[in-house]
This record gives sequence, C-alpha cells and structure tokens, in this order.
Amino acid sequence: MLTTEIQRIVLLIALGVVGYLLLQAWTRDYGQASEEPPPLASPLPIADDPVAGPSDDLPSSSAPGDVPGDDLAVPATRGIPEPTVTVADERLVRVHTPTLDLAIDLLGGDIVELRLPKYPAVIDEDRPVQLLERSRGHTYIAQSGLIGRDGRDRQDTRPLYSAGARDYTLDDGGGSLTVALTHHAEGVTVVKRFLFEPDDYLVTVEYDIDNAGTTEYRGQLFAQLKRDSTRPDASGTFMGPRPYVGAAFTTPESRYEKVDFEDLDDGQFRIAVAGGWAAVLQHYFLTAWVGAAEEVNAYYGRRLGDGNYAVGFIAPEIVVPPGRSETVAARFYAGPKIQKRLEAIAPNLNLTVDYGFLWWLSVPLFYVLDAIHSVVLNWGIAIILLTLAVKILLFPLASVGFRSMAKMKQVMPQMKRLQERHAGDRQKLSQEMMALYRKEGANPFGGCLPLLLQMPVFFALYWVLYESVELRQAPFMLWINDLAAPDPWFVLPILYGASFFLMQLLNPPPPDPMQARVMKTMPILFTVLFVFFPAGLVLYWLVNNILSLAQQWYITRKIEAASATKSS
Repeated sequence: MLTTEIQRIVLLIALGVVGYLLLQAWTRDYGQASEEPPPLASPLPIADDPVAGPSDDLPSSSAPGDVPGDDLAVPATRGIPEPTVTVADERLVRVHTPTLDLAIDLLGGDIVELRLPKYPAVIDEDRPVQLLERSRGHTYIAQSGLIGRDGRDRQDTRPLYSAGARDYTLDDGGGSLTVALTHHAEGVTVVKRFLFEPDDYLVTVEYDIDNAGTTEYRGQLFAQLKRDSTRPDASGTFMGPRPYVGAAFTTPESRYEKVDFEDLDDGQFRIAVAGGWAAVLQHYFLTAWVGAAEEVNAYYGRRLGDGNYAVGFIAPEIVVPPGRSETVAARFYAGPKIQKRLEAIAPNLNLTVDYGFLWWLSVPLFYVLDAIHSVVLNWGIAIILLTLAVKILLFPLASVGFRSMAKMKQVMPQMKRLQERHAGDRQKLSQEMMALYRKEGANPFGGCLPLLLQMPVFFALYWVLYESVELRQAPFMLWINDLAAPDPWFVLPILYGASFFLMQLLNPPPPDPMQARVMKTMPILFTVLFVFFPAGLVLYWLVNNILSLAQQWYITRKIEAASATKSS
C-alpha cells in the first residue's frame, strides 16, 4: 500500500496534468479574445474592365479626418487616403513567388493580401501564415502613393492603375520579377513598380514620374501600414509572456522604440528620421516600410477615424520639371523576423527580434546556437551542444559550489550533534555551527552558486526559444515536433523532475526541518511548472541537470576519497 507521502505526490502530479489540460482548453476557447473592428463600408462599384480600364480616379471609402494633416509631412502635404473596402477579385493583381503570395489592389496600388508559403500556420497543414488581409473581420494592409500638390492620392480619391496582367508568378531560379502599374492624368504618367526577388521577403516599390505637361510636378511619396488592434493568434498563455502586437520605430534617441496601439489612442507619434523604418510587429513576423537612407523622412503613428491605426512615413517633396522624369522609391518587408536579413536591410531593424533586458546575452547565445545548428542541422542537438558548451565555460565557478555542497554533506553528522547539544540555545548553536563551517571549509550558501550562475542563461535562452522564428515549429526527434512549444507528452518535464530528485540525493538536506520539507516538494513543483515551458528550454535544463549530476558525483567521490585517505 502506498505511503501517505507517495499518495500525495501522485495526487499532485495528477492535478498538475488535469490543470494543464484544462488550461489548454481554456486558452483555445478564450485566449484569443480581441476587440471587434468597426464594420467596413459597402464595396465600391467595379469598373467593367478594371485591368485595362480608364485612368479616371475612383472615390475611396476614407472618412474625412482619416488622413494625416499637413503638420505630419516635411514639407506639408495634403494627406493620405485610406480605402478599407472589400473588392471583387477582378480589381486585384495576384503575385506568387517562392516566399510571398500577395494581392495588389489596382485602386491605389495597395497590397491588401499577403501570405507566407514557407511558414505553415499550423504544423502538418498546408494553410500558410497570412500577414496582410482586408476583410470585414480584419484590416491589415500596406499602402503607398504620391500625395502633395500634384499627387493623385488624396482624401477622397485614389488613382485607378492599369496592369499588363492579373497574375504573375516567379519560380525558384527565375531571376527577379517586376509588376508594373500605370496611371495617366493631366499630362503626367506614373508607373508604380513592385520588384520581387525569388527568395526574399523584401519588395522594392518604385514610382517613375514622367512629366509631359507644361508645368512642374510636385509631390511626395507616402508609405504606411494600416491595421486594426486584433491579435493574430492565441499564442502566449498566462504562464508566459504575451507576444507584443503593435508598432515600432527607430529614432535618434532610441534604436528600437515600441509604440502600443493604445498609446496612439491618446495622441499621435511623430518624428523626423534620416532613413529609418516603421514596423508593425507580431509574434515571429513583422511588416515594415523602410525609407531611403539619404533622406530625412517624417515618421508617424496615429489612430484613424474608423478605429484602425496607421504607421508609416512621408518622404521629402520631389519636383519634376516639364519634359523630365524622376524616380522615388521605398522598400517594404513582410515576413519572418530573421535577424541577419533584417540587419542587412536597415540599421536596428534586427532589434525587432525583442529579447528583452537580457538581449546582450540572448543575442550571442542565438548566434552560437545558430552556428552549431548550421553543422548538426537539428535544433534539439544544437541545444544539447550549447548546454555542454555553457557547462564547460562555467565549470570552474560551478565546481566551487559543488565542493561546498560536498563539504556540507560531510559535516552533517557533526551539525546534528551540535543541534542536539544546544537545542535550547539558538545563539550558541549558531556560533558553534559557524565555527564548524570555518574549520571544515564549508559554506551553507555555496550550493546556490551553480543555480545562480545558470539563471541568466536560463532566462536568456527562454527568450531565444520564444522569440526566434528559426525555432518556430523546429522538430527535435520522436514526439517532439516543435521545440518552441511545450512537450505534448510531458516526458521532458518528468525526466527533469527525476533528475532534480537525484540532485537532492547528492546534496545535504537543509538543517531546518521546514526547509527540508519544502525542498522535497521542489522537484514536483518544477515538473508541473516546466509542463508549460517550451520543450527546447526543458531540454536545456534537463541536459544541464544531467551534466551537473555527473560533475557533482565526481567531486563528491573525490572529496570523500581524500577524506578517507586523510583519516587513515
């Protein structure tokens, strides 16, 4: 028959498993609560042949006051129109590349849909992650255009472009792809070109302005992301951090500045930056408009009249004399937070991979982990080898703590005798115990050193596993097909709890009975806690415990052998 203590342990484990399953169900059913966006306007009427149709401007659905005022631009501008309607497929130009699957609305030339074919939304499903969408349930689009004195993108109108085709495809190894949209008005021809590369998430958007009129053309390029405040998924439970969903900028004062959508409810964000970028972030992915490095651009974030938010920039004014042509451009990134690629696109854009206050430790940990992975081609094995490397690096300091614990285990019989002798005099007992520690070279707090040394690495690696898209849906072996998600069968947490228990057997028990009872429950508590942690992090901690067990066993046996030799 089971003892009372074993029954209690079995009951705690059972309650932990049931609690975890209940939490999973709760998160699935209620963890994605979000604010419903306001209802969208009715669809616009569609031209008979929008692809080859006339170049007359069509009215947009922007409400008055949605566009930024003149004070946002440098110099002043008339504003930015923002259509939010659902349109028929006939007005969409679809583009397919190995990395992007998107749709461009001929009214304004905005990107209104965008999916990532290489990133499934759920493991073993063909449905890709969708970043951009324009529907009655969600608004998240990338807009750009020409505004200012002669710009055709205005408060109540958008230019209707024509295109040579409605569907473009770029295969692997097929070079680059250019999608050109054309608009003619008042003697000025504007060609809006989207330039795609076969294996990249960066799109260059160029405006060729050919002024065949009799007066000079003045206008400004704008580029913005329009989004509601809904969250893209239910990732993140109350046991872990909630992924950030919101805007971010780089500024002269802050290399990486997050601006919550809620902050924009209270007022606009405005700043002038040389080059710079404006981004909208979510877990693992982002979209960003990047300004020309040689220009001072006016960046902004604000709440629109329809309840959505706009994040972007306005470039300096461009002047095109009669009979001349000029080109103005911006770059648009939509894809995963791949640090090396983001770093190459624009200064500080890689900081959108937000590792928190331990970034100075997380960044080198990731690059070491990535270097190991490039050799072994398995993120789980890379974590094991990284753990071994960290253990070797910290071996001299950790050995001090293990020696202290071994010494404490040796003096335990003498401590018990002192406790019996001075049971009624706590002050005398404390003095005698301190004298014993000095005599034997033991330190009751030395055993905390290995744990304290591991804690910064533990938290830094947690953020690496949580934030790095490279480990999203990364398989290890057998049942573990996602190192960034909890172990579905709890095997790693249980093995960790067992290793924790074995560690306690090698350590001396605390002299205080209450502390001893608390320590006995620690393996169970940590096992339940680690059920909710990413499998990769539990793997790191399990391997670390196994290596610590081997190190502590070796040091303990060595000290015991030396003590036996000395006593003989």
